[in-house]
Amino acid sequence: MESRDRLAVDIGGTFVDSITFDRDTGEITVGKASTTPSNPTEGVLNAIEKVGATLEDVEAFVHGTTLGINAFLEREGARTGIITNEGFKDIFEIGRTNLQRESMYDIRYQKPELIVPRRRRIGVPGRIDANGEVSEPLDEDAVREAARELVDDHDVEAIAICFLHSYRNATHERQAAEIIRDEIPDVTLSQSSDITREYREYERTSTAVLDAYIKPIFESYVEKLDGSLRDDGFDGSFFITRSGGGTLTAENATTAPVHTILSGPAGGLIGASHVGDVTDRENLIAVDMGGTSLDACVIEDGSPAVEYDSTLGHMPMMIPVYDIRTIGAGGGSIAWLDGDFLKVGPQSAGADPGPISYGRGGTEPTVTDAAVALGYMDPAAFLGGEMDLNQTGAVDGIRDRIADPLDMSVNEASRGIFDVTLANTVGAIREITVEKGLDPRDFTMVSYGGAGSLFVPLLAREIGADEVLIPHAPSVFSAWGMLMADVVYDMAQTSITVLDELEYEAFDEQFDELESEGARTLGDEGYGPEDRTLERLVEMRYLGQEHTVEVSADDLTNLDELGDRFEARHESRYGHTMDDPPEVVHLRVRAIGENDKPAIDAREPADEATVEPAGEREAYCFAERAETTFGVYERAQLQPGHEIPGPAIVQEPTTTIVFHSDQVAQIDEYGHILISGGE
Repeated sequence: MESRDRLAVDIGGTFVDSITFDRDTGEITVGKASTTPSNPTEGVLNAIEKVGATLEDVEAFVHGTTLGINAFLEREGARTGIITNEGFKDIFEIGRTNLQRESMYDIRYQKPELIVPRRRRIGVPGRIDANGEVSEPLDEDAVREAARELVDDHDVEAIAICFLHSYRNATHERQAAEIIRDEIPDVTLSQSSDITREYREYERTSTAVLDAYIKPIFESYVEKLDGSLRDDGFDGSFFITRSGGGTLTAENATTAPVHTILSGPAGGLIGASHVGDVTDRENLIAVDMGGTSLDACVIEDGSPAVEYDSTLGHMPMMIPVYDIRTIGAGGGSIAWLDGDFLKVGPQSAGADPGPISYGRGGTEPTVTDAAVALGYMDPAAFLGGEMDLNQTGAVDGIRDRIADPLDMSVNEASRGIFDVTLANTVGAIREITVEKGLDPRDFTMVSYGGAGSLFVPLLAREIGADEVLIPHAPSVFSAWGMLMADVVYDMAQTSITVLDELEYEAFDEQFDELESEGARTLGDEGYGPEDRTLERLVEMRYLGQEHTVEVSADDLTNLDELGDRFEARHESRYGHTMDDPPEVVHLRVRAIGENDKPAIDAREPADEATVEPAGEREAYCFAERAETTFGVYERAQLQPGHEIPGPAIVQEPTTTIVFHSDQVAQIDEYGHILISGGE
């Protein structure tokens, strides 16, 4: 039988989400299984079993994983060393003099402990100058000795190689890598020039170190998962989502796994962009609230915001990454007392033991337990009835840990847990909107993740967003977004030149070289010219500035036009232009291999706008600040054109949607739930 299914699996902190798409019938099936932190492969295979996928019929498997970021955050990566130029081994420690904003005025601030201490950083003779010319040959014997010292004396498992100006000429890095592979074939290597060809030696070093730090763990996981899939009959293509959108083949992902370090959240943004395109909504705030965290990102003019100089913890990453704000505010976030102050997160009950209401031994009250206590969730209908929630345990846990110590009722304590979580999340949304000159009232919020639909309509009331869009199967929406992902590779080259001094022909030739590289890479993976898109981008600034703005260079006929685009972009971003000459900094090509995607089809409207609830439930309404009667609806009964007044609860097998008395929901032609109103 010819393969026809596409399968996507997204690992979260509490659940593993799975979704299949049958290309012949258009049918989509979703499922959830518990995350298995000690053996992630087990959770993935369990999630695949939940959707009944026959792996022999799967032509493509797309995977989003938090393995890389978790290894870094939990400091469980490989023992890593650095080989660099003689005299420059402390670049990684010196870094930049600027501090994170939250630490700027902290007189007790201490720099975080480095994942590569000084004793595991070695400099070797050899130098390439800023023009890419070899000014001193690489000392090959010194490279051998350095590698041997790192492995034999310091038990290093991975080595990051980063030489000065390798973005201009990578010869010395390639030489060093060949020498080490011949000398010590078992050690894992990461070359900065294989990951990025942009200037700034500290950022390149940090990126290469992150790659080396997670690479052995990532390679082992992908190899184990791929083997398990193949043993069960899978013979299709294996893709992993990228932090900056799109996917990579699993083979290429293991070559530079740092590109997947924010792999999980990227799927939701791909899906949100697609939904926005279909529904003619170009400006969105995507909010993914799962079991352990809340991720938020702005989608402006149809495209998620991308950074090329992001950070993970205190370490910069010089790779394309969606500009996502992540905070410890999920369904599993633990409520706790700091003296008489109620706090929520960032600690999470995770998947094991999970919230008290899961009945798996959890003892710390969480946001999910507060939702159960406030009446939002039906204890007998969780995960479509597959799992019963312990409502009594949740109430008792909140009473013992929060309510009694603060001399308040369980209801007041549960409301307080929601209020504190709301305050935490509003700050994250303001960072990516108001603090960047964007008005949240001009955006539609797209809510997804297991806890998103429970909470985001309340968040929209607080920040003044006019509309919340809840897509189909929001709890597995990130996995659905992965089905929408194309294969994407980013090629970049630093080329700092004042625009007036640049010749268009030379400029065009540089882009031609990057495009040839992108087309060759896609061609090697089976994408013909008809399935490829090559996008040209330029990062520019005014002479004397430090930071850049990104400008499209597609359909460009002359450099004056590029200058006009830059000034329009600068004025849009910063509100002004300058008299200084524009300067080109980086040339970028995004090479896209286009995949088949599930269609979102319009449906026939209902005969009437009104729909009767399936039942009623007493729950807490934040608009009235009181207990009141909520109408309870089953999402499967809702059709386009239906209108539901708040307060209401909409249930579906894998999530619960809650909106309040000053809000109203409408079902659009595609079956999305649109919630509006609220102050």
